[in-house]
Amino acid sequence: MSLNAKWTLGLVLGLASLGGCSVPPPAAADAGVAAPNFSVPDSVLPKPLVLIAYGDMRFTDPSETAATSPAARLALVDKIAAEQPAAVFLNGDVPWHGKSTDYEEYGRETQVWREHGLRIYPALGNHEFSQCEVAECLQLWWTAFPELRGLRWYSVALGSRVLGIAVDSDTSLLPGSEQRQWLEAQLSGLTRNVRFVLIVLHHPPVADEQTTKQVDHNPRPNETSLADYLDRIAPSLRARILVSAGHIHNYERHEQSGVTYLVSGGGGAKPYEVDRTPSDLYQNADFPNYHYVRLVLDDDRVRAQMIRLGDPKARPPRTWEVRDSFEINLRP
Repeated sequence: MSLNAKWTLGLVLGLASLGGCSVPPPAAADAGVAAPNFSVPDSVLPKPLVLIAYGDMRFTDPSETAATSPAARLALVDKIAAEQPAAVFLNGDVPWHGKSTDYEEYGRETQVWREHGLRIYPALGNHEFSQCEVAECLQLWWTAFPELRGLRWYSVALGSRVLGIAVDSDTSLLPGSEQRQWLEAQLSGLTRNVRFVLIVLHHPPVADEQTTKQVDHNPRPNETSLADYLDRIAPSLRARILVSAGHIHNYERHEQSGVTYLVSGGGGAKPYEVDRTPSDLYQNADFPNYHYVRLVLDDDRVRAQMIRLGDPKARPPRTWEVRDSFEINLRP
């Protein structure tokens, strides 16, 4: 179950691992600048560039229907394959538990992605560390996604205009941490050609603060420190930033300091109701929100849609609804 043979894997020489955490790749002329871990050349990417982001699938034995919906999971996989995106970013909780059997089920259910040659870029969630010791969990993760071996976070340049960054919210993102220093080096190293940065992680930096429902899923200091950092740097960057997280099994959209924050946790896991706050730009009362987010990069903007599965219990053909649309204007 590889990320995909079609990746142009520009693995930077000198990567090492220590305790499952990657050492930043060799820097450019500025010691605070780091190159992407992987790259895909413009010449092999379609125009316009279509990206998919979503998470919280919980692939597992299809007989498990309480923690996750096999019908919704499979419907989303098939629909995403039909989109023929340039890349799919998974924001964590890909398996229900970090066990070999759940990764095997992921392989079976996503066979259509490999048949379509999709590039898959996953981020670690908390369920990747469920029912296994950390070292074993990581080995199983790297067995499922071998191109990531030794990496818990990484970046991929999708052509010259887009940088995708997958971070590990199970590891510190606080100022001074290894991962934070690496992230700051990635964003310091953006060339002028980079117009759009997609950051994916599992735990959300910005979300509707709950007082009665799933309060243990409210944003944590580890991730809000990332939002604080982006508050400071985003206004001065030429590139626009979108952050896609999960953990909350629903959909939300927020904007802060010019950064768009999505909660896209509708990949199949048991849905969570949320009380929507005024800052949430999505105020629809739909429930459940099994969905994915489609991003289309044009010359001067990113066009985004939340595409929702109508009735997860209905027999095929499925009904799909565009329930949220927004644009991010790229800076000149």
